Amino acid sequence: MKQQGKAVRTTGAWTMAAALLLAALAAQRAQAADTTYAVKLMTPETALKAAQGALKKCRDGGYQVAVAVLDRSGVPQVMLRDRYAGMHTPDAAIGKAWTAISFKTSSLALAESTQANKDSSGIRQIGHVLAVGGGILVEAGGVTFGGIGVSGAPNGAADEGCAKAGLAAIMEDLEF
Repeated sequence: MKQQGKAVRTTGAWTMAAALLLAALAAQRAQAADTTYAVKLMTPETALKAAQGALKKCRDGGYQVAVAVLDRSGVPQVMLRDRYAGMHTPDAAIGKAWTAISFKTSSLALAESTQANKDSSGIRQIGHVLAVGGGILVEAGGVTFGGIGVSGAPNGAADEGCAKAGLAAIMEDLEF
């Protein structure tokens, strides 16, 4: 009879140990869920489609430009430079897209809000910031996917119009 009593106590101890182990594993899993996150990124094909849409809009307007599409981390995915676009335009397009992503606003809006003698004018001193029109965010469904930058049209507003055409070319693909 004592043997049976021991078995019952041992089984109860094992049940308690298993319950504690499961609780510890659940707590560890909950902690891991709080320390990581998932992001959505554009495929290279989507980034290329955006760049081609922006380039087409500028060509239709008679502008020779460079178009850069960056991912949400500011890393270039696509760079297209038309045959007669200036040698500075690839770097400027990247800078405009990077600026839009970094500040979560168009580079044209940032250019206006950071003029000399404004409270935010110091932003222009940050490395890589290019506060000139032509950079926009690629956003859909509350998710930032990256940015599009265009350089080479006669002014920032024209560059931004081309970038918006690139965004329009992929918007349906991003809104799922």
